[in-house]
This record gives sequence, structure tokens and C-alpha cells, in this order.
Amino acid sequence: MVKVKICGITCLEDALASVEAGADALGFVFYSQSPRHIFPEQAAEIIRRLPPFVQTVGLFVNEELSIVNTTADRCGLDIIQLHGEETPEYCDSVMRRVIKAFRVKDLTTLDSLVNYHVSGCLLDAWSPTALGGTGQTFNWDVAAEAVNRGHRIILAGGLTPDNISESIRLVRPYGVDVSSGVEINPGNKDATKVSRFVELAKNTY
Repeated sequence: MVKVKICGITCLEDALASVEAGADALGFVFYSQSPRHIFPEQAAEIIRRLPPFVQTVGLFVNEELSIVNTTADRCGLDIIQLHGEETPEYCDSVMRRVIKAFRVKDLTTLDSLVNYHVSGCLLDAWSPTALGGTGQTFNWDVAAEAVNRGHRIILAGGLTPDNISESIRLVRPYGVDVSSGVEINPGNKDATKVSRFVELAKNTY
């Protein structure tokens, strides 16, 4: 069964609604230029009030390694997701499991994946102006090829309740990651969309 991460959590209400819907993981964005940015003290308070067995993921972009590790400890993060130009060596120095994000242009993007010894690779849509959260899809055949090559793939980029089943059937990813596709506006989730997204993702084979 595919794993589901709801990203861009900014309040306890959305966090608990996502957990209630069956999400496996919640994402917190520690990138100041994102409209879904959250401060460590806010994330820590939300995470402290979550039920057990829910994975928490901190998203960073080209951040100083010491800040990443300190924030992970302060907030109680389980996993670190990196969306910048972080090197394999940088990833190896993170004191948590790592998801490395790659913005897909074409099949050549996959050539970089073999250099990273991380827990998972997240594939997102490439944009000249954004490092993620664009709400745009990309060629899912590239993601399917990454799975065929043996990579543990988390699919992101423009996923919604309307296309999640199709994407899972085509790609067969380890997990899916959604943010804008289940929002009322950036940082505020629509509980009905979240519930529908998780239900469809978990029941697509």
C-alpha cells in the first residue's frame, strides 16, 4: 500500500485532520521563502500534540547543516527532506533519515539518483522559478522508469484527488506527497480533499 505524506502543515487542526484521514507522514516547511513556511517553535508544538506512529518530515532548502540537525532535534523530526542543491556528502551528514528531492526535466534527471544513498528520492516538477510546491505535474513515465531502476520513489508535483489514482497505477511509487492539491490556499488544508486524497491513494492498486 502506498505511503501518503501531507506536506505544508502550518497548524494543529490540519495536522490532526490529516492523521485522522490516514496520512502516514506530515511535512513541515522550514524554508523562509515558501508560503507554507513554519517556525521551529510552531512545528515543535504541533508535533508534541500528534498521536504516536505518525512520521514527521522537515523540509529544508540549501540550509546550513548545523541548522538542519539542530531543528530536527528541537522539533522531534523523524525525517529530513532536502529540496536544494545538497550534495551526497551533505545528505550523509544529516543526523536523520533523508529524502532527497529532484526536479524532473527529463530522463537525464535520473542519472543523479544513483549518487545519493538516502532513504527515498522525491520526484517533483521542474520549474525555473520555484524549488517545489508549484502544483504542476511532470511526465510520470520518468518516475515509472525510476521505479523500474530500483529507486524508492516518492511522487510529488501537481497531485490531487482527481489524478492520484492514475498516477499510482502508472508509477507504482513507494509514496506520494501532496500539498497544494489539497489546499484552500497556501498553508491551509481542505479536510475533505485531504480525506479523499488519502482514501484514493490507499485504495489504488
